[in-house]
Amino acid sequence: MTIADGDTVALEYVGRLDDGTVFDTSRQDVAADEGLLDEQPGREYSPLEVEVGAGKVIEGLDEALVGMAAGDREVVTIPPEKGYGARSEDRVVTYERDQLDEMLQGASVEEGMQLQTEQGLPGEVVDVGEDVVKVDFNHRLAGETLEFDVEIVSID
Repeated sequence: MTIADGDTVALEYVGRLDDGTVFDTSRQDVAADEGLLDEQPGREYSPLEVEVGAGKVIEGLDEALVGMAAGDREVVTIPPEKGYGARSEDRVVTYERDQLDEMLQGASVEEGMQLQTEQGLPGEVVDVGEDVVKVDFNHRLAGETLEFDVEIVSID
């Protein structure tokens, strides 16, 4: 049986950047080897269940699953436009320092700090000046070509 839109698939995966850096995985042994366990304490590592075609994973991975079968293992390369999109300078927002300080209720603002808007949009502080602060709301993988080592565990 090959995978078609609407099928529910369980898969193991390792996601890498062009330079080989692992950014995510469903495999605990890989997470341990790559130092990812500390980044997400308490995370359970197990096969990812996906309804193919439902838009719950990035477009390129969703498309790559179609036609695969249980037991198949493939390396899939996904360009930015089928992943998290291109980086956009429009998504780097400048805030007045006092405005951001008020929004953070006095918390100290530092480069690298992770923020979240009231709508749930994550951002990273990328520049802290005396009068202004820049926050980057691009996805951390925007602009990246991604490589996924995928193994199909089961198809329902």
